[in-house]
Amino acid sequence: MENAQPVDVSIVLPAFNEQDAIAKVIDDVRAAMATAPQWRYEILVVDDCSTDATAERAQACGVRVVRHRQNSGSGAARRTGILEARGEIIVMLDADGTYHAASIPEMLRYFPDYDQVNGARTSEQGTLKPLRIGAKWFIRKLAEYLAGREIPDLNTGLKAFKRSVMLKYLWVLPEGFSCVTTMTLAFLTNGHPVKYVATPYYKRIGKSKFHPVSDTANYLQTVVRMVTYFRPLRVFGPAALLLLLTGFVTSVYHVIRRGKPSLEESDIILLCTGIIVGAVGLLADLMVAQRRG
Repeated sequence: MENAQPVDVSIVLPAFNEQDAIAKVIDDVRAAMATAPQWRYEILVVDDCSTDATAERAQACGVRVVRHRQNSGSGAARRTGILEARGEIIVMLDADGTYHAASIPEMLRYFPDYDQVNGARTSEQGTLKPLRIGAKWFIRKLAEYLAGREIPDLNTGLKAFKRSVMLKYLWVLPEGFSCVTTMTLAFLTNGHPVKYVATPYYKRIGKSKFHPVSDTANYLQTVVRMVTYFRPLRVFGPAALLLLLTGFVTSVYHVIRRGKPSLEESDIILLCTGIIVGAVGLLADLMVAQRRG
């Protein structure tokens, strides 16, 4: 078992039924960190109530293991890892062998200048590849517009970040797969410096737990929810303008068609709704500004 000496970096591996991959991932992490001896580190495996030998095989590797009493989801495992970590810098990667552990030392080079460093995957290796690529591209472009900056990889599971910063945003982490998207957007929409480093991506060891329809829907919902939390005018502003513009155009059309200054009920509803949505956006933006202050 790794000792309780002070550490700079906690490498957290959330795991659920990864008995075939966990030992290899731990070995890969140790080999990577051996090239960066200036960092004192620990490896922490968070076992999300696996029904196989994941926890036992991790313990046999001599790392610290925290076990959930019930299966709570990837986000819950990551939240536990953040709370249990002893290092100020936390590195997270999935325990299924998909991520390139050798990228970790390069990512650590960007601290303390950046608050978060992400591994931007150079390929897609999941099931239903055409669907995944198309859905991820659309959601990433929506997130880029709403967040106001380029995002090379929105839902990468290879992340390094400052624990003290992430603790501020634990309240927004969902329990499912979309938690990594939430972690990215929490930093981006609150002005924290975020860096991306290109990294290879491999076919997972074992069976995928990704559900294309439900998890894609959750990703989309997460993007809108997160930006509504932290940059509400990016959501309410365009919606209000669209309603007002539609109401104005239909009002002009109805006036011209009737030949007299008379509006339809639908025109008034559109214009009023646009004003209300805009007011809600401004109020929400004011509340966010006060919370940050």
